[in-house]
Amino acid sequence: MSSFLKSNIKGIILCLLIAVPSYFLGKQFPIIGGAVISILLGMIVTLFIKDKTSFDKGIKFVSKKILQWAVILLGFGMNLSVVIKTGAQSLPIIVCTIATSLIVAFLVSRLLKIQGKTATLVGVGSSICGGSAIAATAPVIDAGDEEVAQSISVIFFFNVLAALIFPYLGQLIGFDQTSGVSFGIFAGTAVNDTSSVTATAATWDSLFNLGSQTLDKAVTVKLTRTLAIIPITLVLAFMRTKKESGSGEKVSFKKIFPFFIIYFILASVITTVAMGFGVSSGAFKPLKELSKFFIVLAMAAIGLNTNIVKLVKTGGKPIILGACCWISITIVSILMQSAMGLM
Repeated sequence: MSSFLKSNIKGIILCLLIAVPSYFLGKQFPIIGGAVISILLGMIVTLFIKDKTSFDKGIKFVSKKILQWAVILLGFGMNLSVVIKTGAQSLPIIVCTIATSLIVAFLVSRLLKIQGKTATLVGVGSSICGGSAIAATAPVIDAGDEEVAQSISVIFFFNVLAALIFPYLGQLIGFDQTSGVSFGIFAGTAVNDTSSVTATAATWDSLFNLGSQTLDKAVTVKLTRTLAIIPITLVLAFMRTKKESGSGEKVSFKKIFPFFIIYFILASVITTVAMGFGVSSGAFKPLKELSKFFIVLAMAAIGLNTNIVKLVKTGGKPIILGACCWISITIVSILMQSAMGLM
């Protein structure tokens, strides 16, 4: 333990110094979110550190291990029985939007010759749940910190656009304004990160005095989408094993299997069973908050390992990719709701 602290403590403390203010700033500006603020601050701070050698091990520990712990703790925010019951109505839309986004990401990345890992992260982040999906996917495909930073930046950009545009787009299209169900499903399926889903749905509630009807529906749909992390990460782990084995490298599926996803499922099951026995959902709130903080902390580490100049120079193609995914998800969500008579 003492040797671990000796080699890691400086990097961990540096990440904490960035993450703590970022976390609280994220609460003040939810449309941006603590994760994005943290990654941006990390990118700026690293420009002023001439020699990061003494910080490297701690930064690496935070960017890899803490990120996995964040995903595990995310499971404590999920009551599977409620998610399954409420999410059933939106399940066809969720499946179609996820499939569309992944297909579009694959095709556009090939067309624009975008690096494979960045394309995967943008595609998964757009289709499932933004930062959380990127956090779960990055260690499975062994993505670098700059690839994660690039993907998070793209997702953030379209999150902000969605939160600003979608409530007014919903009025223009003609979503039901007497109930929050239809727009809640739209926000839950077409917006990426939880913070932006919340901001978009809350705006709709405010516009039409619906209390928290839209917000409740949107968050539940979003949680249902989050479950897609499980099959996606398992498939990606299998694909990586097959690819690396084919290239002559010795690699086993067991070695790269995302075991943290098993713990994520276990956390969800514990929450479901406990709430079935009458435990209040509020009992799990500290763990949910810790999950959010861990993501912010990990993003600080990723920002510290990212060259912001290089990120800006190479950002054009990933933004085009993100735009294609975002637009396709939006169109498919609207068309599916119209076809199902939910608008």
